[in-house]
Amino acid sequence: MASFNRVILVGNLTRDVELRYIPSGMAVCDLGLAVNDRRKNAQGEWVDDPVFVNVTLWGRTAEVASEYLSKGSAVLIEGRLKYDQWEGNDGQKRFRLRVVGEKMQMLGTRQGDAPRAARAGSAARADRGEQAPPPAYDEPPEEGPNFSGPPAPPPEDDIPF
Repeated sequence: MASFNRVILVGNLTRDVELRYIPSGMAVCDLGLAVNDRRKNAQGEWVDDPVFVNVTLWGRTAEVASEYLSKGSAVLIEGRLKYDQWEGNDGQKRFRLRVVGEKMQMLGTRQGDAPRAARAGSAARADRGEQAPPPAYDEPPEEGPNFSGPPAPPPEDDIPF
C-alpha cells in the first residue's frame, strides 16, 4: 500500500529561534509553532483552539530562520511528520510527533520581522538617541510643492469588470 507524508502549516512562532550546528557542520534549529483552529462554541461565540507543533529545520533553511524569525513571527512550513522514540533518564519510554520542515515561507511585514542584526542596530541607535536612517528606496513625498493628491478613481464606465 502506498503512503503519503506531507504537512503544510501556517502559524506563529512561540519562541525565538536558536540555531546550533551538529559535528558535521550542518545547521539545525527547532521551532515551536502555534497554529490556531478557530471554531464556534455551543453559545455561538468564536473561540481559538491553538495547536502547538514542534518543527525542525536543517541547513540553509535553519540559518535563514535564525536570522529573520523571532517569537511571534508568522511563517508557513511545509514538510513531513516524524515520530521520535527514546528512553528518558527515569527509564520511561518517551515519544513525540514533530514536523521536519523542508520548505519555509516567511509571512507578514511587521517591524518585528526585520533581520535580528537590523533590529539590534535600531535598538543601539535608539539607546544613543539617534534616528533611524532614511529608507533605502525613494518614495514620493506625501505633501509638498509637487504633491497633487491621490490619483482620481477611474470613471465608472471604465471599470475593468
